[in-house]
Amino acid sequence: MILLDGKSVSRKRNLELKTKIEKAITTYKRAPKLAIILVGDNPASLSYVKGKKKACELVGIINEMYHLPANISENELKSLIEKLNDDESVDGILLQLPIPDHLNDDLLIDLISKDKDADGFHVVNQGYLYQKKKTIYPATPKGIMTLLRTYNIDVLGMNAVIIGRSNIVGFPVARLLMDQGATITVCHSKTKDVGFHTRNADIIVVAAGRPHMLKKDMVKDGAIVIDVGVNRVDGKLIGDADFDDLKDKCSFLTPVPGGVGPMTIHSLLENTFELYMNHVTK
Repeated sequence: MILLDGKSVSRKRNLELKTKIEKAITTYKRAPKLAIILVGDNPASLSYVKGKKKACELVGIINEMYHLPANISENELKSLIEKLNDDESVDGILLQLPIPDHLNDDLLIDLISKDKDADGFHVVNQGYLYQKKKTIYPATPKGIMTLLRTYNIDVLGMNAVIIGRSNIVGFPVARLLMDQGATITVCHSKTKDVGFHTRNADIIVVAAGRPHMLKKDMVKDGAIVIDVGVNRVDGKLIGDADFDDLKDKCSFLTPVPGGVGPMTIHSLLENTFELYMNHVTK
């Protein structure tokens, strides 16, 4: 089994991105800037935002944090997003999910300018993705595709099973794999027998949010498993795939932590730099 080491891949690519940003700052006389909006004190969100801020600082992206109370009104949050949309010094805007239930995340995400959509969640950017037009890709699917390319994994002709159908991971990664020539099956909570599908899969992307749901009896020998799950069990982070159970059966496998997570953050940095370049060269 070959470990798909997102931590080391992202570290190398972040250093390359840092060099690009330094050159761009010399040319365009300002650094890229990302605005991060965090609502409330969700411990996982606080941890994710801390990691994103640290990564921004590493590569030379200015990051401004807007940490808002959990009871903020939707109108107040809309006003902040509109203000950031109008601020020409801001290249990317990120609304950290999940947000409190009284706030409409679809409405707020789509209120972010599509030209500042660092996460690639805006309905227009996702529409471009599905039509194979140039756009900002959602960070996790983009990170997965970058990881596969780095390890020279060509999905052309492969049977690919995606477990999970969210607009953040499942649907866009299915589209990107299909664009690279894979044959796609998307499983979800209503799928009667997930194992029936996964046992025929050459590559499995599991993003179900269910700890250790994918076991070795559900995969064929030599399968490639990409684990997007991040679950905290007894104070420990574990994935949706049972790593220890699968490691002797898979050809490639991502760890949790240290697999898809670092690649997601790297893709967010790449997206911010791409948005910045769009702004400074127009």
